[in-house]
Amino acid sequence: MRLGPLKLTQVRLAVVLLHDRLAVAALAGERVEAFTIATENPAVVLREELAARQLTPRAVALALSRSAVFVRPMELPVVGGDMREMVRLNLDGHLPSAGDETAFDYVPLPAEADGVRREDTLQRVLVVAAEPRAVEAALRIAEESRLRPASLTVASHDLLSLAHPDRGQRVVWVHRAGANADVLCLFGSSLLLSRSAPAPDDATLADEVRRSLSAVRWRECDAIWVSGDLLPEMPVLASLGPPVTQPAYPDRVLGRLAALSPDDRGGQELALAVASGRRGRPLDLLPPALRPRRVTRAQGITLGLATVTALLLLTALLIPGLREQRYLSRLNSEITRLDPQVRAVERVVRDLERKRKLLGTITGIETSALRPLPVLRELTDLLPTDTWLTTLSFDQKGVELTGQAAAASALIPLLENSPRLERVEFASPVTRGRDKEQFRIRAAWEAGGAQAAATPASAVAPPMPGPIDPAARPSRQPQAAPAVPPPPGQVVQPPPGQVVPPPPGQVVQPPPGQVVQPPPGHVVQPPPGQVVQPPPGQVVQPPPGQVVPGTRVRPGSGGR
Repeated sequence: MRLGPLKLTQVRLAVVLLHDRLAVAALAGERVEAFTIATENPAVVLREELAARQLTPRAVALALSRSAVFVRPMELPVVGGDMREMVRLNLDGHLPSAGDETAFDYVPLPAEADGVRREDTLQRVLVVAAEPRAVEAALRIAEESRLRPASLTVASHDLLSLAHPDRGQRVVWVHRAGANADVLCLFGSSLLLSRSAPAPDDATLADEVRRSLSAVRWRECDAIWVSGDLLPEMPVLASLGPPVTQPAYPDRVLGRLAALSPDDRGGQELALAVASGRRGRPLDLLPPALRPRRVTRAQGITLGLATVTALLLLTALLIPGLREQRYLSRLNSEITRLDPQVRAVERVVRDLERKRKLLGTITGIETSALRPLPVLRELTDLLPTDTWLTTLSFDQKGVELTGQAAAASALIPLLENSPRLERVEFASPVTRGRDKEQFRIRAAWEAGGAQAAATPASAVAPPMPGPIDPAARPSRQPQAAPAVPPPPGQVVQPPPGQVVPPPPGQVVQPPPGQVVQPPPGHVVQPPPGQVVQPPPGQVVQPPPGQVVPGTRVRPGSGGR
């Protein structure tokens, strides 16, 4: 089974040296990679396989087959001195080539494992040793693969990392990898003995189990576990009496075992057990110079005392700071309690400041800005009722009107009569609509006609929905405005129903073909030397005391 590459997960790699092949397993979290290498140059193939699977381990856990090592329990006297040196001296009689370079290790065995009482002066240990050439072959593979060796153990001994019996339970674990079978005698989680022998058939395997029981002085065991290339359905092993079952694997281990190849399940299961082992493995054959540095018991005690001392010193340094922190915490809680009141006061201050600024702004507008209402009142009085205004804007320089009127040219003299405006003129040409003329008139302020603003301001009146209603005008008499003569060559048409008196000493000529009716009570004097013919059927009465040339005057009833 192959999963996606992992980036930040530590890879644990294990290589087991079997007789004719290498069994390799790699763990990266829950990802399992297992394969077998059977070539003359296994280190090169190992690097290629790791690169193809995108695995980048830094260290490798090496393991030897059970048949390549020496395993034996020993009884040693309990005397003062180095126990390791005593084990080395006892190896001389057991190994054919024992020497100073022989790699070995040992573990003490529990006294109640075989049920035999011994003297208190004897210590029972399990010793594992390997020839230098076997160790060198394993280290050479790690060196050529550019990996740091982390441990060198016996592969079948690491099966306890996958499953272990309950405390005090006696179990015989039989594991088969290819043609060889390893037999482990377990007392709880302690290894008492391991054996390796060819297993061509089930009967030979059953004989090895009987010999192992005799070696550990057991008359019987609680269970027989089979793994690797063996199946629990073995009648020969079942005839020994104890139940023959699969090891009590946890669910996590069962998931990892499912990823192994069935072609070499026994060897790959050994590699998986080696990869699953933790640091500080027992019975490690790695030379002391290459072993990772581990803390001994005495060093651990010293380190613990130093840690306690450092903690006491740190506590003594932190107590003043803790007191200040508690004081600051009380201050912060008090500040937190008063914070709503402070915020309320600040909010009131901000409101007062905003209102003060608003009052100052209103006062400044009243004192320095233009006043639009008087201008609007003035324009309402001046403009005729048939005039529509769509836009009214004014600033410091003057006022501008845009709208519609029946006679746009008649608005110029009306606006010139205003005491506030001067230099009234069209800002753009007058355009004729269906029944109205579109105009845009611009006028300047007369001196004192409007207050000058401190800053430029403009007011735009909303569009008027219709003509100005005379009833909406204020009930006051319009002020008399001085007569403004029209520009030379321009004829001013008065609004309908309104009479514009000519300037003093000036005669206004009516247009050709048009008769001007004088207002009631007014007498129009003809120009000198010109006779005005009255309309047919109408008699013109001269003013009292005046004689019209070419006529006769009949005296009235009282005349003489």
